[in-house]
Amino acid sequence: MSAAAVRSSAERLLSVALADGLVDWTVDLDRLPATADFVTGVILERYPGLDVPVHSRWRHFIVQSHDLWSGIAARSGWRTPHAETRAAFDLVILSVLLDAGAGPGWRYQDADTGLVVGRSEGLALASLRWFETGGLSTHADQPCRVDAAALRRLDVASLEQALQCSAANPLLGLPGRVALLNRLGAVLDARADLFALEDSPRPGGLYDVLRRESSEGGLPAPRILDLLLDALGPIWEGRPTLNGRSLGDCWPHPALSGDRPEDAYAALHKLSQWLAYSLIEPLEKAGIAVRAVQGLTGLAEYRNGGLFIDMGVLNARDPTEFSNTHAVAEPFVVGWRSLTVALLDRIAPLIRARLGVTEHDFPLARVLEGGTWAAGRRVARDKRADGGPPFPISSDGTVF
Repeated sequence: MSAAAVRSSAERLLSVALADGLVDWTVDLDRLPATADFVTGVILERYPGLDVPVHSRWRHFIVQSHDLWSGIAARSGWRTPHAETRAAFDLVILSVLLDAGAGPGWRYQDADTGLVVGRSEGLALASLRWFETGGLSTHADQPCRVDAAALRRLDVASLEQALQCSAANPLLGLPGRVALLNRLGAVLDARADLFALEDSPRPGGLYDVLRRESSEGGLPAPRILDLLLDALGPIWEGRPTLNGRSLGDCWPHPALSGDRPEDAYAALHKLSQWLAYSLIEPLEKAGIAVRAVQGLTGLAEYRNGGLFIDMGVLNARDPTEFSNTHAVAEPFVVGWRSLTVALLDRIAPLIRARLGVTEHDFPLARVLEGGTWAAGRRVARDKRADGGPPFPISSDGTVF
């Protein structure tokens, strides 16, 4: 239940793979330099000045060079910087929890810009518009907030309307997303120690927790993830449990073993780490320096993972598996995702060497943004007409 556990289990599984010990995957590290060349080219094309921001949800709130969040903040008239940061936490937590894969067919049409956007960017824009119009606020005079009561009463029809879903515009895992937000509302009510604010429980209460924990030396990024795993753990349904505790995005894998029961699990925590990265900017804007960002890991999702498959670093022993639909708990998927985390740590130094930058100046969070995520999307479009993942995944809308 930590970033260190994600990195440790990923390294252990990569060691097994490099010893030719996996029944379903092989790893070809000789393909890693060419993959690093490709990613480096994508970074230089997108950010020729190497001014790459941290990988986070906030990138998706910049549309046609306009920072939509800044516009909302300017209009909202929050009385204090703390009020603005709580609202930023409300928005980004909502948006990230909705950010599991949308599927190839779904699109969001934005009335203000006229844009028609799909996938992660579309979900970001849809969630921001939902938020700014008060879709999850119970305070008529404060639309830009997310309240526990609104989350608990959310139903499928309301989310369909907010995300413009229909038979002609289907979104994968819609009921799963609704159930996830319902459980979030219940957790907000149950954990007054983390979420209670003066008027009602909100996700933004986590800002106050982190603000109290920060010091002159700042706040270590892995602590953000620790808090998220504790605070949001109960919202994940149907996940493995150990000693009575839900593990979230953490799954057993037959190639992992050890002296302790937990040694058999591959920790991943994709959405939680994506959220941890996305909370860095509002914290720093509030004057809290976030340090040790390199303590977080790469994200075990299908853009980064697809990059390694499509570039020949990761290879299925049975290529027909790419034609089969796989569930997220299957060793085939768990292994792929965990190997992706370890390979991101392997490719990052190669990319930095090609760019002539240090880890301090170009941490993994910038490699991802610059970077492996964008390169994974690009090669997917070259390989597959719909630009989707390298094989079909059965998802409830809470992992991919």
